[in-house]
Amino acid sequence: MVRFNLFIIISLVLCTASCGQKAFDKHLKKLYSGTVPLVNQEELQNPDGVLFLDTRSQEEFDVSHIEGAQFIDYDTFQPDQVIDLPRDTTIVVYCSVGYRSERIGEKLQEMGFTNVKNLYGGIFDWKNKDNEIVNPKGQPTDSVHTYNFVWSKWLQKGTKVY
Repeated sequence: MVRFNLFIIISLVLCTASCGQKAFDKHLKKLYSGTVPLVNQEELQNPDGVLFLDTRSQEEFDVSHIEGAQFIDYDTFQPDQVIDLPRDTTIVVYCSVGYRSERIGEKLQEMGFTNVKNLYGGIFDWKNKDNEIVNPKGQPTDSVHTYNFVWSKWLQKGTKVY
């Protein structure tokens, strides 16, 4: 009987995690317009030569970000912030889940950048898949600014900060 109960509990946990990812994927499908190619974290196992642009707010970036990411505020983005970058630089834009970063990616494409990708699921999916993020001192952290309480449900791993 104990084995059966353990089996049920494990099955429920796995189903919940799987269903959660499916719901997240469905939500993302509605958010993305498909104008900027998506890249997932598995494709970025060796991110050498990739420039990450964090398009969240300063407050979000200051909680945590992908190591080496350059801050580009979605609300105040100006082309002169990236004017010195070679147009063929591999750029991966990201935000919480990928909506704001897709908009910035579109602007970069309009500016002539030819290798722009949007990180699928943003920093939430990055952290949910156990990838490292850092605080402003460059130290690993589990804290992620979740934009607001409603969006925080999509962060399954890490410490939610509002």
